[in-house]
Amino acid sequence: MFTDIIQISIHAGKGGNGVVAWRREKFIPKGGPAGGDGGRGGSVSIKVNPHLLSLENFRNKRIIKAQNGAAGGGNNRTGRDGADLVIEVPMGTVIKDKETNERQESK
Repeated sequence: MFTDIIQISIHAGKGGNGVVAWRREKFIPKGGPAGGDGGRGGSVSIKVNPHLLSLENFRNKRIIKAQNGAAGGGNNRTGRDGADLVIEVPMGTVIKDKETNERQESK
């Protein structure tokens, strides 16, 4: 079946939470902060694939999400970044924002 019009929801990944931690060592008074930052959430990008003919890949997948970042850890450990997501579409695909009706055409 040929699919040429779809409506999907695309979400970038959320960043991970930071951690509040303090160094606690026997001979270091007021050791200081040791919490790590959360990881960056994944980005979503759209790429044209000239070998695709329709939007059949999205027929049963209406919500597309990039991976979330992981929380930070003690000892100044930064959380893992979320994986970026690349969506492949056929040439000539027109992408419209439902709320603003702004158009973006693939070439």
